[in-house]
Amino acid sequence: MVMISERPAEVEDRAVPGHWEGDLILGEQSRSAVGTLVERSTRLTLLLPLGEGKSAEQVEVAMREAITALPVSLRRTITWDQGAEMAKHVASTAAIGIPIYFCNPHSPWQRGSNENTYWCRLRTRDSPDGRSPAGPSGDSENTCRKARR
Repeated sequence: MVMISERPAEVEDRAVPGHWEGDLILGEQSRSAVGTLVERSTRLTLLLPLGEGKSAEQVEVAMREAITALPVSLRRTITWDQGAEMAKHVASTAAIGIPIYFCNPHSPWQRGSNENTYWCRLRTRDSPDGRSPAGPSGDSENTCRKARR
């Protein structure tokens, strides 16, 4: 497992596209799941349909299909948390040809683009008027706009 501290410096400034952050979103009572990949520079979001499962095998196949469909210039790194769904990360790295880095335990902010993408989209979707309710700062109008910059 290669930790986030070993990621190339170019990932941090978001100037070079092709660096992705991934996670798993679980449905009600964890009966369904979808993987997500958010590109750090452009905020392009890819959904990885997993159906009624979330096994490491299913995540590996879905990620491989999504990443290999991209132009080579957009395949640089992936950063993910240390969830069980990434147990096949060695096979993923070999199949897609890009390194996968892992966040420190209990550190979702190390994949901030991914976390902000969920929060804004889910909150906007669940809001009766279609706007995002107040975020942690209490600013209802600008929370998601700031997160997308």
